[in-house]
Amino acid sequence: MNHATSSHPHSATPPGGKAKRVEEAAGPIFLRRVYEDPTPEDGARVLVDRLWPRGVSKERAHLTLWLKDIAPSTELREWFGHDPARWEGFQQRYKAEVAQNPDAMAQLVALARKGPVTLLFGARNTTENEAVVLAQLLQAACHTP
Repeated sequence: MNHATSSHPHSATPPGGKAKRVEEAAGPIFLRRVYEDPTPEDGARVLVDRLWPRGVSKERAHLTLWLKDIAPSTELREWFGHDPARWEGFQQRYKAEVAQNPDAMAQLVALARKGPVTLLFGARNTTENEAVVLAQLLQAACHTP
């Protein structure tokens, strides 16, 4: 069953919408704001922010894993500031940071190969955030033998 509600493969959930399915190879990868209620199709729920989201209890988040180590560094997060003009540079810099952290990426790949994974993030911008970049990297890693 395809849960995507948009043709953009790396979009996150619009307010009140369903999570977006990113890939099919291992388990599907969904992107969802951590403020949204969990759903049965989420599978492993992984928070990919370095900071705990305001106003969300650990119970409400229903996390499988809080993978702080895969989140952008504090310096990169502060530099980016969710400024759309810095999106391209953020993607390049964040991919370089993830490449320096193979253990954290291996944890995500292992989860994705077992079934669905939902990458959770706190950002208001659902199309330009670390989860979008991470989903692309995870999809590529899951297709690598």
